[in-house]
Amino acid sequence: MNRADALTALQALANDARLDLVRLLMPLGADGLSAGDIARTIGLSASRLSFHLATLEQAKLIRARKEGRHVFYTIDAAGIGATIGFLLTDCCKNHPEVEARLHAELQTVLGGRPPTLADLPDAPDATFIGGRAS
Repeated sequence: MNRADALTALQALANDARLDLVRLLMPLGADGLSAGDIARTIGLSASRLSFHLATLEQAKLIRARKEGRHVFYTIDAAGIGATIGFLLTDCCKNHPEVEARLHAELQTVLGGRPPTLADLPDAPDATFIGGRAS
């Protein structure tokens, strides 16, 4: 990920409504949620929701797919991963304390087991965050 793409993604996430959208969509995986269901869950007007979804899609943090008359939105795991990877490798320069904290957080989320590539849907290559092979 280049600096411009990282800034676009981080700017997109620096908004309450958009962060709520990412948090809503993340656990839903490839099924995602229709725009109508998102609007009802988040409580945004159609025009505000459309603006926020477009911003996240342009930042490559979510994807849209059309099924008949409905549009479903899902997380773009590669885009989220690239943004996190940029922060760790470019900004934090693989700082050992930052990586240790990330590792501890991941183990908590994963129930104590070490993370594997299987935990990263749509992983573009065989490296784990921070550039180490899993």
